[in-house]
Amino acid sequence: MPVTRRETLLGIAANAMSQERKRIRLVVLDVGGTLIEDRGDVPAEMKAALEAHGVKADPAEIAKRRGAAKREVIAYFVGKKDGLSRDEREVLISRIHARFSERIIETYKGVPPIPGVDEALTKLKADGYLLAATTGFDRAIAASIFGRLGWENRFAAVVSSEDVAAGRPAPYMIFRAMERAGVEDVREVAVVGDTPLDVRSGRNAGVAIVVGVLSGAGTKQNLEKEGPTRVVRSVAEVPALLGFSGR
Repeated sequence: MPVTRRETLLGIAANAMSQERKRIRLVVLDVGGTLIEDRGDVPAEMKAALEAHGVKADPAEIAKRRGAAKREVIAYFVGKKDGLSRDEREVLISRIHARFSERIIETYKGVPPIPGVDEALTKLKADGYLLAATTGFDRAIAASIFGRLGWENRFAAVVSSEDVAAGRPAPYMIFRAMERAGVEDVREVAVVGDTPLDVRSGRNAGVAIVVGVLSGAGTKQNLEKEGPTRVVRSVAEVPALLGFSGR
């Protein structure tokens, strides 16, 4: 039976993917919705924190910014409020961010990992991959999550939005993770995340593989619009995608 053009193209794509997988050294993973469950707490607490300080927030606009640095999201909405000086805006942003962070730290004390995440991290480590985590949360929130789950030693780097000049979709958190993990070549990096901004950040960084996962805020449709290498159900499928050897 003759091979169709579509089958030929699929074969070429599969071979290219196989070659990319062989080069990967570092897997950079998002946190909320990718490593731990997303129950809608972040947008709910963001809206509550903003409105508690008299700042209107449209849930649809908050949803568009899922994955972004939380302080930057707050600054966006505060920036729409009239009659404030620059100093007053900064004070208001800090107050809202402090309330949001306090509530999220408390809320996330009871949020479990995505099913299969621990096994996936174990498999990736067993195959020799370096692991890094990036998050739009600040350092205090990230530390509380990783400390509770006992994950501090599983990652070569944990990078928060506070560690860089700008959060997603800027690629800077990925670059900082590479720096801390000692990986110089973006062709040796895979990025995994659940939001369109996660995927866009990976694309902006020029990494070899960008994986969208359906375990969090993103849908297959809005993730695929950003051009990921692949969309899978969750991080549990990532080891197989990268060719887990079973060692």
